[in-house]
Amino acid sequence: MVCLITPWMTRNLDTFNKNLGIMNEIKDKHPEDFKVEVLSDSIKFYLPRVEGYLEVVRDMASKYRGMSLIEFDGYFEGKFEPVKYIRAEIHTSDIDEQNMINFANDIRLRLRQKSLAIEFNNRLILISEN
Repeated sequence: MVCLITPWMTRNLDTFNKNLGIMNEIKDKHPEDFKVEVLSDSIKFYLPRVEGYLEVVRDMASKYRGMSLIEFDGYFEGKFEPVKYIRAEIHTSDIDEQNMINFANDIRLRLRQKSLAIEFNNRLILISEN
């Protein structure tokens, strides 16, 4: 096996090693000053910006520790006019998929929607009325 090192790689490698050394110094001086937690579940809710969506977002923010919001235009249900949507993404651990589907269905009913999409750990789930 041959490994080719170019000048920009050595520059970046030197910077990386320097930063790694600084991080290790900080860790050695204050080993108990921080903790690392991995949140294994990611849930994304695709919410239309209709009446009541803000209350849903507030409820989600109070229920879970952290959340990100992204606004986008959606072209769903065969419509040619875009609808404003919010993607609310939650990161958490140890969440039950069926409970999250039930929670999403409750949101769908609160927002008076025919359907609602969520992503649970990168799997798209569409919840719709019968």
